[in-house]
Amino acid sequence: MEEVFHEAVKQLNQGDPVVMATVVHTKGSTPQKPGAKLLVRKDGSGVGTLGGGCVEGDIWFAASQLLKRGGGPQYRDYKLTEELAAQDGLVCGGTMFFVIDPVYTPSDYLAFAEEIENAYSGGPSVALATLIDPGTDNAASVGAKLFIRENGEIEGSLGTVNLDDDATRRGHELMSMGKNERVKLKDGNEYFIEAYTTPPQLLLFGGGHVSKAITPLAKNLGFRVFVTDDREEFANQDRFPEADIVIADEPKLALPQLPVNSNTFIVIATRGHRNDNVALELAAKTSAKYVGLLGSKRKTILIYEDLLSAGVSVDRVREIRSPIGLDIGARTPDEIAVSILSEILMFRLGGTGSSMQLSDQLLERIVAKTKAGYSGTARTED
Repeated sequence: MEEVFHEAVKQLNQGDPVVMATVVHTKGSTPQKPGAKLLVRKDGSGVGTLGGGCVEGDIWFAASQLLKRGGGPQYRDYKLTEELAAQDGLVCGGTMFFVIDPVYTPSDYLAFAEEIENAYSGGPSVALATLIDPGTDNAASVGAKLFIRENGEIEGSLGTVNLDDDATRRGHELMSMGKNERVKLKDGNEYFIEAYTTPPQLLLFGGGHVSKAITPLAKNLGFRVFVTDDREEFANQDRFPEADIVIADEPKLALPQLPVNSNTFIVIATRGHRNDNVALELAAKTSAKYVGLLGSKRKTILIYEDLLSAGVSVDRVREIRSPIGLDIGARTPDEIAVSILSEILMFRLGGTGSSMQLSDQLLERIVAKTKAGYSGTARTED
């Protein structure tokens, strides 16, 4: 997504119009999820993707027509029937909803795009709400925007004070993780809100085998990675070439040197109970939404007792993930790394961690359909 806003800033600074198309809602099986974006330049070229295929082609064409002929923002839905999906080699059968948003005047969007780009680079988090259905009592039009800043400032409006207040509250809730949400209120107003923050950060307390296995996987998943260990031979750039920051120091001295925020995921995997205890207490007092401890249930119980005695609240202790990771039967450091990162991704992306295998009920329907088709073919041949 970052490259889309980078290109928007570039084009608008040149004085060129663009069209931003965004997936705001999906139903069923679709090639992209809410938040996916396509930016179309005035020459018809683009950056980003809405999932490919004929649907993206139609949106791209609509965007190009807006750039040629003018017109306001549009809210569209596309049904991906089995036949339509098959034409593009897709295996989908859902519905996708889009906002196609032209920007003809740079001043209408450039400042927002620059702040969003800055948020990706470590600046203050922001959120952008876009009206997609004004309902019956809202004079605003599709495409109306409310920009929400981390410091509480807002700019623009979705049309009503109540709507702006609702979007502002949700925007601050979403900022910490950079998530998006489609909101439909009882009065018929509907809007899509996207929050933007720094890339996710992974802080590893401990430079052992598990942390060494986690680091390259986390980098490939888009995390900034910080590693700290009180032993220099386990905390150096040669051992962790993919890490963004490596600090050889004890936990209480290392933590203040690291840019921990609410979009930081902390994994405690030090060389012993004492360091685990100290690191976990420090981590629990940060704003990090995810804190996990590697170890057995017995070790977890002992450390939790120490945390509660040190004044860490029950609610905060309840948020800690320990023993850390999803139960995949992991044994080796590489397998444990996969287990831990799977849980982190589940937490970050809102998954459940359960299997996606088709249910027996669906399988039975497939079997019945296949048998019926085979029988019909056989009768025709007779």
